Amino acid sequence: MKASRLPLDWFACGLMFLLCICWGFQQVAIKLVLDDVPSILQLAIRSGGAALVLGALVLWREGRNAFNDGTLLPGISVGALFALEFLFIGQGLNHTSASHLSVFLYTAPMFAALGLHLMLPEERLSPLQWAGVLVAFGGIALAFLGQSTDAPGSMLLGDAFGVLAALAWGATTLVIRGSSLSDASAVKTLFYQLFGAALLLFSVAFATDQTQMILTQDALLSLGFQVVVIALVSYLAWFWLLRKYLASRLSVLSFMTPLFGVAFGVLVLDESIEPSFAIGAALVLAGILLVSGTELLRERLARRAVVASEA
Repeated sequence: MKASRLPLDWFACGLMFLLCICWGFQQVAIKLVLDDVPSILQLAIRSGGAALVLGALVLWREGRNAFNDGTLLPGISVGALFALEFLFIGQGLNHTSASHLSVFLYTAPMFAALGLHLMLPEERLSPLQWAGVLVAFGGIALAFLGQSTDAPGSMLLGDAFGVLAALAWGATTLVIRGSSLSDASAVKTLFYQLFGAALLLFSVAFATDQTQMILTQDALLSLGFQVVVIALVSYLAWFWLLRKYLASRLSVLSFMTPLFGVAFGVLVLDESIEPSFAIGAALVLAGILLVSGTELLRERLARRAVVASEA
């Protein structure tokens, strides 16, 4: 029998705050050293370095039969989807700002919610959640269509790559939720994702001649941050939180990430924010909050009703 998830405490909130800061900075870390290391190669190194550590850990824990537990086929699927997500992120950062990509990437929970609505009866969306989906899509449209006519066409392409990355991320969630990976260890699930990403991204880097890199101090620091802090520590911490605490609460807190992403883009990269994008981004975040936060709101109202009836 699985242990019930816990409500958030101060430790979980503090850890989520730190994770959101790290995730918000990751697009900026890539963008900062694009002149030294191509984005696709950065993501390939990040995925491959972490996959080596995680693969060794899986074999040490489970032995040579570690992948004979029925998770291999769904593992290959999530590896391919994770690779596509990273490929779209890498291509997106070549065309658009880190701020834009951070917002569009974090529309993934909305796509996951739509997929789960179709897959599982217990995941049906409520009218309030459907309203959130419409608000979020309206925000995406405004962020795209409201850009100045002086904005380069490549920025729109980069924004589109951000949405495609979110779709791939949402599809990864669906595969994990609907397969044997839902019961697999966090280390093994993450290994499948990063190993698949490393294979595809290194192949793309070599095929497109994006293997030239200059190992400056900034490049080494950025790569170290991406491999150790993002791909290993933060992802494993996230999976640990999901196994211990209520996912709905964690999902709501994760919406701090695009806010940090935009803030870091402006402060570190001196990116400008167009008014239409700012309004569109606010609508996107509000819509996703409605989609993911409805369960939390429903529980709070139910608790208030119980307290009122007992008074």
